[in-house]
Amino acid sequence: ENKHEEKVQDPDRGEDKTKAEMGSKTWADLAGEMKMFLWNPEERTCLGRTAKSWGLILLFYFIFYTCLAGMFAFCMYVMLLTLSPYTPRYRDRVSPPGVMIRPYLHGFTIAFNVSQPSTWQPYVDSMHHFLAAYDDKVQEEKNIECVSGQYFIQGGNESEEKKACQFKRSLLQNCSGIEDPTFGYSKGQPCILMDVLFLQIIGYRPGAGVPVSVDCKVQKGNESDLRSVDFYPGNGTFDLMYYPYYGKITHVNYTSPLVAMHFTDVKKNYSVPIQCSLNGKGIINDANRDRFLGRIVFTLSIGK
Repeated sequence: ENKHEEKVQDPDRGEDKTKAEMGSKTWADLAGEMKMFLWNPEERTCLGRTAKSWGLILLFYFIFYTCLAGMFAFCMYVMLLTLSPYTPRYRDRVSPPGVMIRPYLHGFTIAFNVSQPSTWQPYVDSMHHFLAAYDDKVQEEKNIECVSGQYFIQGGNESEEKKACQFKRSLLQNCSGIEDPTFGYSKGQPCILMDVLFLQIIGYRPGAGVPVSVDCKVQKGNESDLRSVDFYPGNGTFDLMYYPYYGKITHVNYTSPLVAMHFTDVKKNYSVPIQCSLNGKGIINDANRDRFLGRIVFTLSIGK
């Protein structure tokens, strides 16, 4: 009865004794238990499992993950059967056209002093580097002469290599860098090239049969800050013969047409914000959400 009363009066005594026994284990005891857990020679178990148990569970996971991999591969195979490497399946989600300018060195501000060649030479070097692919000899070797004023539609299998129309550097005239290697920067009359990205959209035919043209104006401020701009080639249009684009896989030697804008009379010693826009049927150039959609805004700051 006394022993029973002691147990009732002190129920935690047995737990304390167990904890004391556990705390008295040495590192050798713990190492022995770990060794026994890793391999028990009596029960012939490893990590608590027999060889048969390990075999069954490994077989299960092997079959499980093999089925998952097979299902994934099958889904990818079926999806790829519906896609073409030459023509995107969906092209109606692209909002053409996007516009970019050259040279593009320090953002959309072109600033230099005419009397300091070091300020405009990087722009000149960038222009020469960009136009290297448009050299007349390079274009004559790789591409063909096309009929101006109409789309250059090529039939045949979509996997056949397509021909590309020549766009010679000499078409840019005063902005070609041939007669004036400085592109007018040494005179304070810089040339800027417009590169339109709608030509990268496969099958797109902008303008609905009418060439897309370019015009430039002062975005904000006095319109007299920009008194004269010359456009090349012609009157600043993208000829229809460079459309449609068939993709980089088949249209290997394709080079995008350009429009050169020669700013021959811009207010000096002043930052002039300029907006150049594309004009043509189906062209969007007034979207507030995208400043590069059908137009581009940049700043000319020409010092004496």
